Order: sequence, then structure tokens, then C-alpha cells
Amino acid sequence: MSELRHDWSLEDVRAIHDLPLTDLLHRAQTVHRAHHQPDAVQLCTLLSVKTGGCPEDCDYCPQSSHHDTEVDPEKMMSVNEVLDAARAAKRTGATRFCMGAAWRDALHGPAFENVLTMVRGVRELGLEACATLGMLDDDQAAQLAEAGLTSYNHNLDTSEAYYPEIISTRSYAERLQTLSRVQKAGISLCCGGIIGMGESIDDRCDMLRTLANLDPQPGSVPINALVPVEGTPLAEQQRVDPIELVRMCATARILMPRSLVRLSAGRTSLSREAQLLAFMAGANSIFYGEKLLTTGNPEVDADQQLLQDAGLTPLAPYASPDPVVQATKDRGPKPKTRLEIVAEPAE
Repeated sequence: MSELRHDWSLEDVRAIHDLPLTDLLHRAQTVHRAHHQPDAVQLCTLLSVKTGGCPEDCDYCPQSSHHDTEVDPEKMMSVNEVLDAARAAKRTGATRFCMGAAWRDALHGPAFENVLTMVRGVRELGLEACATLGMLDDDQAAQLAEAGLTSYNHNLDTSEAYYPEIISTRSYAERLQTLSRVQKAGISLCCGGIIGMGESIDDRCDMLRTLANLDPQPGSVPINALVPVEGTPLAEQQRVDPIELVRMCATARILMPRSLVRLSAGRTSLSREAQLLAFMAGANSIFYGEKLLTTGNPEVDADQQLLQDAGLTPLAPYASPDPVVQATKDRGPKPKTRLEIVAEPAE
């Protein structure tokens, strides 16, 4: 069983990543079974509540105003539209509903107040609520926690060394600062990255090292394979080999034994067998629904059939041990944290 560590070196991570695949899968599956229901997969639905017009210049993103893509800026969805989508997601079996806005940062004002209302509404439906809104200040993080936000997504994208090759409008330090603010507010962190952007294996391993050395570790770790989009600087990148994605899932599972490892963008290019291999590697969460913000995703019927054929069942809301709460317990008795209060299912 993997120990919970926060002192991983790049050499440690690379040694795990480069194990013979059968050895890597065996080790990852052993860790997975020690910490999670081996046959359960979390189903998350992701909705873009504010699409396009983002001032950031992320090379991979079709929502950037710096790139000439087919994604046009749209006004923010209404609270009712978002909650209707959340109800539809729940009917199809999703247990976490994630709301994304193409913002550099979440500005105070009516739009942010609407997000808080959306979060409350999603929680009242009995779903876990996740949001990705860009950078936050301390007050915004506290307000999201008070509204009942289960998790906040803010990806590192890649290693600190390779990051300037992909993004120039936001620093790596700013990303880490937002992660700190989210955790300080008692919100579970959803943080991962993207492979296939031209980075080296060391870059991939260093990104995982940074995530694993956070204390507490992220509650969920999305592993994305680049989806090349016409009009973006990375449009001509080669698709990621599925085995590379499986290695990332397995390494993440070993380094972060309590976290949910989410098989995220890029699943449309994976065969059923490759996806099942990722589940064997310790992935236990997927984005569920026909669209991920602006890119495609497997159809719900196909995912339901895949899970049924593999004998996998949806993970119930709040069923996975949360590293934020667990870290508090490991350090000894303390008063109930805000996360423990807001993460209780709505009546």
C-alpha cells in the first residue's frame, strides 16, 4: 500500500512512471484497492456556463480571445438554465456537476453572485458542486465555501519549467496561489494537467510531483490528453499514445492514493479497451456527457454500456474519502471544518 507522502523527488516519480507496464499496473491497482471501491467510478458532468472571450493565451484552448477558432464569445447562462442542466445530468446518473467560466479571474459582482446561486442550487439537488472560474481571492474562496462548493478546479496544466511555452498571461506562481486560497477556505481541490502539448516525460512527472507534494493532496486529479483544435497554436500536435495516458493515471494513483484520478479530455480518441486499462491503472472518475466545455466527449449511452460491460458502478456522492478532511483527521481531533459542514448532502 502506498504511503501518503509530500516529499517526492522528480527521480522518485520518474522511477515509478518508467516501471514495466505490468508492474506499474499491478502496483497502481494494489494502491487503488487499499483506498477506494475497486468497481466504482465517479460520474461528473461539466458545463460551460460562460463560453469564449477569455483574455488568457493558453495555447491549447479554443476559448482564448488570442486564437482564431470557431468558439464565439457567449453571454453567461442564467441560473435556471444551469440548474435545468444539472437536473438533466442527475437523471442520467452524474453525481458531480462542474461549472466552468472562461474568465481569467472571478470578478466580484452580479456574475459571481449568480455562480454562488448556481452552487447552492446544485447542492440542493443532492449533487456535488464543482466550479472552475479562474483565479480567486481569499474572499471569493470563502464565499464559494459558504455556498457549499464541494470542489474547485484549477489545473497546473504542465510542469513549472514547461509552463512558459504554453501560457504567458498567467504565471505558475499565480496558479499555486489560487490553489492555496482554495485549500485555506476548506474546499477540496481539483487539480491536474494536460499531456501531449510537446512537453517531455520529465515535465509530466514533475507536474505530478508538484501535485503530490501539496499538503493536503488534491481531492481529484484530472488527467487530460490534448484535444488539438483548429485555430489554436497546438492544432497540429500528434495525438497522445493511449499507453502514455495510462502511465500517467497509474503514476498519479500511486503518488496520490486517496485522490480521485479523473480520466478527462481526450477520451473520444480512446478505445473501450484503452479506457478499461486506465481504470485498471487507478482512474476512478470520468467526465460524463457529450461535451466538455467546447470539445467532444463519449456519448452517455456509450459510457453506460462500457461501465455495464466492465461491471463498474457509479460512485455515490460524497462516497470517496476527501484528502482535505482526511488530513485533518490524521493530525488529531479538531473542531469540524467548513468543508465537513458544507460537504454534507442536502436534505
